[in-house]
Amino acid sequence: MFLTISTTGDEQHPATDLGFLLHKHPDNPFSTKLSYGTAHVLYPEADDRRCTAALLLEVDAVALVRRGKGKGRGGAPDAALAQYVNDRPYAASSLLAVALSSVFSSAMKGTCHARPELPAEPRPLRIESPALPARGGPELVRRLFEPLGWTVAVQPVALDAEFPEWGDSRYVRLVLESQALTLAEALRHLYVLLPVLDDAKHYWVAPDEVDKLLRAGEGWLAEHPEQKLITSRYLSRRWSLTRQAMERLELVRLAEADDSEVEEIDNAVEAETEEEQRPTPLAVQRRDAIIEALRASGASRVVDLGCGQGQLVQALLKDPQFTQIAGVDVSMRALTIASRRLKLDRMGERQASRVTLFQGSLAYTDKRLKGYDAAVLSEVIEHLDLPRLPALEYAVFGAARPRTVLVTTPNVEYNVRWESLPAGHVRHGDHRFEWTREEFRAWARAVAERHGYGVRFVPVGPDDPEVGPPTQMAVFEIDPAGPRTEKTEKNEKNEKEAKAA
Repeated sequence: MFLTISTTGDEQHPATDLGFLLHKHPDNPFSTKLSYGTAHVLYPEADDRRCTAALLLEVDAVALVRRGKGKGRGGAPDAALAQYVNDRPYAASSLLAVALSSVFSSAMKGTCHARPELPAEPRPLRIESPALPARGGPELVRRLFEPLGWTVAVQPVALDAEFPEWGDSRYVRLVLESQALTLAEALRHLYVLLPVLDDAKHYWVAPDEVDKLLRAGEGWLAEHPEQKLITSRYLSRRWSLTRQAMERLELVRLAEADDSEVEEIDNAVEAETEEEQRPTPLAVQRRDAIIEALRASGASRVVDLGCGQGQLVQALLKDPQFTQIAGVDVSMRALTIASRRLKLDRMGERQASRVTLFQGSLAYTDKRLKGYDAAVLSEVIEHLDLPRLPALEYAVFGAARPRTVLVTTPNVEYNVRWESLPAGHVRHGDHRFEWTREEFRAWARAVAERHGYGVRFVPVGPDDPEVGPPTQMAVFEIDPAGPRTEKTEKNEKNEKEAKAA
């Protein structure tokens, strides 16, 4: 993938000043290694009248997969072929945005020690990208760039020029021109808007991305008409981060309108004021209860069955007691998010050796599930149709047979305490059933008896005296006496009769 930045000049203000601004000399091609390939900067033309700098990014798709330990884009599990055959080497995306910030970091900050006056001077700029993914089409490209002072020329790229009836692809050829922007402003626009147009990032979006967005968006994002869309897409639609960014942008806007500092606006509450205690979310209480039970069991090798987006796996990694942790889910998308959450592509070798993510169905026996001290089924069973529960039961308790099994599920009796939940509705649209406390205990006791486990029940969340807790947890532990069978019961009866005789 590549992108060109061009400017024009004259004898008094030569176009080759671009080399000072970019900190890259036109006569010396520049190359640097990045974690996912190699970035080159070269100048196809450089004289007083016109100067063009080209950023060429060679993406090593194979190295990127290996860096992610074989799990696809940015360390995320993906379809086997799509790991290697995709648009990353060709289309401008978040990979190019990161390359811009790495290669042109000083230019983006607006610093030039050799010519300190240059960064603040607006200059004629022309930026071209031959292949830009644009989810939203040419119209969205214009809505993003035109309010910033760019003249936008955007041309859709056909799926196949020989078959026009197939229509256009999601890629466009983009040309941006401006006479009134500085180079630093232009680079910051690109840094934010390239991944916004692609609507994807090749790395996990952590909370520090909010600070990156606000730094790059300083002076323009707070007033942009597409602020909400930009913020949401840049932060990979993580609503908590998006809300945080929007609140901070609103403070910036208010401060600018009042001609004051943000700190002066954001002073409604004294620093010494005691913050109102917020209730701990049920999901957090559930994870804490699971981890406490796992610690008490003495387990060191744990498998999270139906791990979803990896929240429990992430929490277990923080405790050195758990030396080997596996996350299993039938959804590849969930595993993708889990991998990004865990930052597997950036995790140290020792830490990475503790965690494994793999796809699997709990309706079938799987030899990969054997050998673990404990297994967790957290909010999983209610997503299965009732006729499939026996298959899950055998796969976990019969075939894998860990020493400890933890099962949590909603308590349907507690639903009356949720003001936002209509009467007769389950908590999630994908729940096939929700059990009362008695129904769950009857099922758990039957499973324990069939497979030689003992079972006890732990409330999770506030234990209401009338309807019980919001979540019910069963803790199964292997009974040293083993599973009870008709033969076992017959032998016990014979022994009792013999003693009586």
